[in-house]
Amino acid sequence: MSPTPLGPSRWHLDPTQWPEEDCVAAGADLEPETIVAAYRQGAFPMPHAGMLLWWSPLRRGVLTRQSLHVSRSLRRSMRRFTVTVDEAFDDVVAACADPRRPGAWIDDSIREAYGRLHRLGWAHSVETRDGDGRLVGGLYGLAIGGLFAGESMFHRVTDASKASLVNLLDLLEPDALVDVQWRTPHLASLGVHEWERARYLRVIADVTAAPLPTIWR
Repeated sequence: MSPTPLGPSRWHLDPTQWPEEDCVAAGADLEPETIVAAYRQGAFPMPHAGMLLWWSPLRRGVLTRQSLHVSRSLRRSMRRFTVTVDEAFDDVVAACADPRRPGAWIDDSIREAYGRLHRLGWAHSVETRDGDGRLVGGLYGLAIGGLFAGESMFHRVTDASKASLVNLLDLLEPDALVDVQWRTPHLASLGVHEWERARYLRVIADVTAAPLPTIWR
């Protein structure tokens, strides 16, 4: 489903005014045009303690097809799975939002906002399924031109979330950029590396202006 065109946001994020810390603003709203405009400026929403905050990490976790590293053991493990796209978006978000997960931050407002973006053709999910077709892992995020902004991922069996991310790279164009927000040891093992905020902001306008991957046009 091609994304529905959005109007301008009534809020303005100015990267030249951002502080030298990961959290760059507070407030605004979670309307589709606000969220998409923020990503195009290099920021993303993440609530904390009941407040809507906007983040642009000083050290951004990014992944490209060139940097992707898939070990032989992961390749073998991935043979257990099949991968689908946009078949269970709400289920993936619900699993990512499970309050029992460490650091859980996805509240009802985020679930509703990204569900709406999915229905408008902007937000997508990649699902990992076991041999019986059960959902055992996945991820979701926004596709804006050549950017896939990953929001969250989950797994119920070993390597299921990694399988989603590896297969996502196969869906994207060769020069696409996957934003994972922050690098973790889990993601670093796949080749995620860090860019300084200034570097990320230098390229984000061109990346988001690139054509969408064929699967989402």
